[in-house]
Amino acid sequence: MVRFKNRYFLCEIISEDLHFQQSIDEWAVHNTVKNVVARMHGDFGLACCSIAFSVKYLNAYTGIVLLRCRKDFHRLLWSSLPFITHLESRNERYRCSFNTLHVGATMRTCQKFLIHHNRNQLLVLLRNCTSEADRQAIQKSVQSCKFVGEEQYNSEDEESKDEESDDSMK
Repeated sequence: MVRFKNRYFLCEIISEDLHFQQSIDEWAVHNTVKNVVARMHGDFGLACCSIAFSVKYLNAYTGIVLLRCRKDFHRLLWSSLPFITHLESRNERYRCSFNTLHVGATMRTCQKFLIHHNRNQLLVLLRNCTSEADRQAIQKSVQSCKFVGEEQYNSEDEESKDEESDDSMK
């Protein structure tokens, strides 16, 4: 039996429209990405990327999307993503762009990267925080960021990084 290898693209959908979050769905992302691949690479690129292409995860509130395609043709998809300028959903067109955060071989590696990315984003929010109540709420969120089943960090290097970042935020 042959195992087909896939690549997973963890992307962030960036849009200035507030109504965009309420109307985004998996089919809109799926169709938009396939249309852009067809526009950039023609029928050959569309056929190659359509074999195992799917939207595995979409969080409309954060704008995070996880796309899957075959390993052999992932460069066709990767080179097409910067050319997405809008999404069409429910007969409306929303201006947006895709920011590729991570390309991984498994969904698990993408999930781990997303947790670390979100944790870093929370730390940035913590630095810009003005009130003490907000600061404590964000610190609690940062401490709760971990992968299910992931062991606690035991490395002294990572503990020292956390201590340094906590000291720099005070």
